[in-house]
Amino acid sequence: MQMQISVDGFVGGPNGELDWMIWDWDDELKRYVTELTEPIDLIIMGRKLAEGFIPYWANAVKGNGVEDQVSARKMNDTSKVVFSKTLKSSEWENTKLANGDPGDEIDKLKKQPGHDIIVYGGGNFVTNLIKQGLIDEYHLFINPVAIGNGMTIFQGLDQKLNLKLVKATAFECGIVALFYKP
Repeated sequence: MQMQISVDGFVGGPNGELDWMIWDWDDELKRYVTELTEPIDLIIMGRKLAEGFIPYWANAVKGNGVEDQVSARKMNDTSKVVFSKTLKSSEWENTKLANGDPGDEIDKLKKQPGHDIIVYGGGNFVTNLIKQGLIDEYHLFINPVAIGNGMTIFQGLDQKLNLKLVKATAFECGIVALFYKP
């Protein structure tokens, strides 16, 4: 899992706002993310995130406002599975839908040949994956801002989640990447 998060633990504002995130990443952070995503050959996400994420990257690969075309191509070329209880078909290129239980569906995906799977969100979807013990690695990108309230991915856990810090990396732009394993 890779998520942007505020210092006070929120992944979005009260209405999902993302205006608090740092988008002006330094070259070292861009390199870090490129290395993190290199072995990824499947992206999973919930419907709400997909509705913004997939069109954004599809537009970005056309050169509309994104400097990093390598990242844009990676996001577009990588297969995606969108979890949704409401969508019946996908209009998005290179994207399949999953309507079943995320635990069962992700177990099936993990057994397929391939490399790494990454989940980007959204918040409620990731919370459910955490509760089911489906996250193998936590890559939290701590933004140097406190927003006071909003959406969190750790709210309502049924039990304490112990994490082991594997690596912490501070970047010039102010973001600190924390890599944890359960």
